[in-house]
Amino acid sequence: MKKLACLILTKDESIHIERAIKNIKSLDCDVVVCDSYSSDNTIDLAKENDVIIYQNHFINHSSQLNWAIDKIRDNYEWILRLDADEIIDKKLGNSIKEFLNSKLSNEFDGCFLNRRIAFQGKEIKWGGLFPSPNLRLFRSSKGRSEERWMDEHIIVNGDTMNLEGELIDKNLSSVSKWIDKHNGYASKEVIDILVNSAKTNLNKEVMLSLSKQSRIKRFFKYKLYYKLPFGFRPLLYFLYRYFVRLGFLDGVIGSQFHFLQGFWYRYLVDVKLYLFLREKKNSNKELNELIYEKFDIRL
Repeated sequence: MKKLACLILTKDESIHIERAIKNIKSLDCDVVVCDSYSSDNTIDLAKENDVIIYQNHFINHSSQLNWAIDKIRDNYEWILRLDADEIIDKKLGNSIKEFLNSKLSNEFDGCFLNRRIAFQGKEIKWGGLFPSPNLRLFRSSKGRSEERWMDEHIIVNGDTMNLEGELIDKNLSSVSKWIDKHNGYASKEVIDILVNSAKTNLNKEVMLSLSKQSRIKRFFKYKLYYKLPFGFRPLLYFLYRYFVRLGFLDGVIGSQFHFLQGFWYRYLVDVKLYLFLREKKNSNKELNELIYEKFDIRL
């Protein structure tokens, strides 16, 4: 059994894949790409960089992650899960290597990495969002993704710790592609709201596996945010982020991010949810049937 595999999920990631592979080569690990049948040259670029490649039809990130984990878990002691547009800074790279080569790797089963987003090249530092601890390094026999359509987290059955340094989501795509991607995310979030009750999303075992920041975020999301009126709640959230948590200090590009991600995206979720519930009220169709009709997604 080898020490570490870096697992990267891809779908048309030719703009990012080579950077991602080269970024983590210093970790002396195998790079495993789990591709969702890309239509660009993602696979060709991955092959040129000597990686292990699997392909599987994509349903959602959760199912794809668990499929890939099952594929490789018997060959590696640890798995580092990354998106193709994410890179680790030098400090985090050193922290990962030091952890895996120390006695601590025998005492813990997962590590939280501090994740930050760079929007159109600008690292977001205000708004109360980042760095956000994400459990991304985990013992292969202990970790699995929770089953959600959006905002899925790796859940570890064991003790965890935090590593120093940052994991940076540095997407190189245009704003138009960012909007297209988040339009799809909004549909999946609506599905998550429809099929998962607050009780399920606040499952005690799952909550204990999340970082403190993620626990607070999820608790308020299901206990407070979704109980506020449609349309009003995204505005309130944006104002909180932008003024109370000083998001305006991120400058012009940062302001664009906070508006698009903090208001526009959340308002889009509300619009889709409101229209779906209105039609569901006047329809005799089953929930799954209507979800497929409206979002082209089979549950």
